[in-house]
Amino acid sequence: MTRARLAGAALCLLLFVLLTVAVAVRDGAPLPGDGALHVWSVGHRPPVALAATRALTATGTGPLPYLLAVGAGLLAGRDARGRLCAAAGALAVLALGQAVRYGVMTAVARPRPALADWATPASGHSFPSGHSTTSALTAGLLVWAVASRGHTASTRPAAVLILAWGAAVGLSRIYLGVHWPSDVLGGWLFAALWLTLAAVVAAPRVRTEEGDGERIHGHRPR
Repeated sequence: MTRARLAGAALCLLLFVLLTVAVAVRDGAPLPGDGALHVWSVGHRPPVALAATRALTATGTGPLPYLLAVGAGLLAGRDARGRLCAAAGALAVLALGQAVRYGVMTAVARPRPALADWATPASGHSFPSGHSTTSALTAGLLVWAVASRGHTASTRPAAVLILAWGAAVGLSRIYLGVHWPSDVLGGWLFAALWLTLAAVVAAPRVRTEEGDGERIHGHRPR
């Protein structure tokens, strides 16, 4: 399992580096495909869809993602101590991921699309998208929490809904005209990389806790 996670992290890192280099060498100019999706989004904004998208995009920033990350940790923990540790770990994954993402964003310094196309306020540089990264990280933590409770009839539908929310927040940034599609893709790749690395780092602790739990209940760890 650890080898598979390391391989996944390596792939995400490679793709993210390639995308970052492509953005940097073009000095912030749109990548192929960016312009067409941006123009379509700007030209298809009925009032109801615009209001719904603004409400959706607001869930990808501010205190809500951090509260959800803490909630994910509390859900994943096996006992009081485990819940506190898991909540702190999930919060750290999100906060540290945001710090690294901000460093990349500052280094690349990609301009956003033209201000006249914005349908919501935005700040900072464009790549990788902050909302996309935040919602993807939060969605990943929530899926981890749901999966840690065991496989039930509701596990898969819940995971699908959570991932759909994370993806929709990223897509909302394109629709609202404040990010290029490649910014959103960059946020998703970075989040996937960060979550995979977090899983690799946490794996030894998880195995230890599972073994302790089995011994407490009179079972030998396999």
